[in-house]
Amino acid sequence: MEGMTHMGFISVVPAVIAIALAFKTRNTIFSLFVAIFIGVLLTGEGLMAFPALIKTSLGTTSFSWIFLLEIFIGILIAFFQRTGAIQGFTDVMKQKKLSRKKIQLTAWVMGMFVFFSDYFSPLFVGSTMRSLSDDAKISREKLAYIADSTSAPVSVLVPITGWAVFISGLLVGIGPVETAEQGMLIFTKSVIFNFYAIIAVALVGLFAAGIIPEFGPMKKAEERALKEGKVLRDGAEPLVGEELTDTPPYPGVKTHIFFDFLFPVLIVICIAVGTYITLKSAKTMEAFLTASVILGIIMRIQGIPFKDIMDTAMKGMKGIMPAIIILALAYSINGLSKQMGTANYIISITETWLTPNLLPFVTFLIAATISFSTGTSWGTFAIVMPIAAPLAFNFSGNEVTFLVLATVSAVAGGGVFGDHCSPLSDTTILASTGAAADHIDHVKTQIPYALTAAGLASVLYLIIGFVL
Repeated sequence: MEGMTHMGFISVVPAVIAIALAFKTRNTIFSLFVAIFIGVLLTGEGLMAFPALIKTSLGTTSFSWIFLLEIFIGILIAFFQRTGAIQGFTDVMKQKKLSRKKIQLTAWVMGMFVFFSDYFSPLFVGSTMRSLSDDAKISREKLAYIADSTSAPVSVLVPITGWAVFISGLLVGIGPVETAEQGMLIFTKSVIFNFYAIIAVALVGLFAAGIIPEFGPMKKAEERALKEGKVLRDGAEPLVGEELTDTPPYPGVKTHIFFDFLFPVLIVICIAVGTYITLKSAKTMEAFLTASVILGIIMRIQGIPFKDIMDTAMKGMKGIMPAIIILALAYSINGLSKQMGTANYIISITETWLTPNLLPFVTFLIAATISFSTGTSWGTFAIVMPIAAPLAFNFSGNEVTFLVLATVSAVAGGGVFGDHCSPLSDTTILASTGAAADHIDHVKTQIPYALTAAGLASVLYLIIGFVL
């Protein structure tokens, strides 16, 4: 761990300010802006560093990719609404007269089905199930929780996702791992030790089925929805433009559930999974672009005017903008955290007392703390894996042991924790967007459940460290 640079405790100040202000003011954009502003001043570079930070953070391939991805997802969802596809799907589901419990379980299963994209999953589940859940008096907070908990926690458990490729790639060159195939084999074997992701996904089903009763802020939100019929609290500000919630079907056009809904979804799945199998890289953004274009052509064939199709596409872009603005600020504060050495500081605190028995436990806590503070899981993987994995191999005689597998999974699970529940996380933001929930309400109601999963995972990693 020698050679890592950081600014000491000051390096965590921007993240702490952002999270604390977000809970206090319930205004995520304001909180992030203030935190970035103060962080820039703390670096000692003056106000001129503020625009430079924004330019550096947003002028990246990573942000450009997610920006375009969210634009195309917004267009596709708007098309779904204009064709009446979502309303048609809702009507079909209503005919089945699903109970409140079954609607939640359906959303849970649907989220796991869309395992290939942690970005599309929460938007798809939220926007598709929102009308049904509203009719069943399920709070928007609960819907956002279901959508969020079946996105990243599911993606990190499946070996045929970009998550698996990225994590396994980080292992190449560490210990005896010489090829990407060897890295993937280790990742696949480590999945059973990813306690946080497994527990987080399982808890959703248990809460949805009523096996475990609601508690904390979520219980209050559910009681409000059931007793008062308010799926949102008074004064809540849903993190989505009205363009993605109030776009009516085009009058006089008959909806075809297969062509207007299932076919575009199948296109996304086939392209994403197909390109992963053939190219070892899921072309998710290209998949949504293709689906949007094809659905636009279908809409024109059905008789919807070209001008209306373009207007709907613009509404889709506009409707997704609130989420994109927060994502842009979250990327900026993440860039600031890297500049100030936030992750390095958190890691440095443990270097004097870390032992093999504590390695999985401490690795999970460090990864969880970094990911929650920065809102990035993949960034956490890139920071922690090159440090934790060599230690695990060193303690294991350069062999692939259970300690190595547990440590790799601890990095993955800890990274997912922050991605799952930090107010700065992209998937948390997108879950609020898909469910049309107040972002901070979603975060506040979900955190107790995420902490429950994290607490159980921590205990299991502690046990694993001493037993294995």
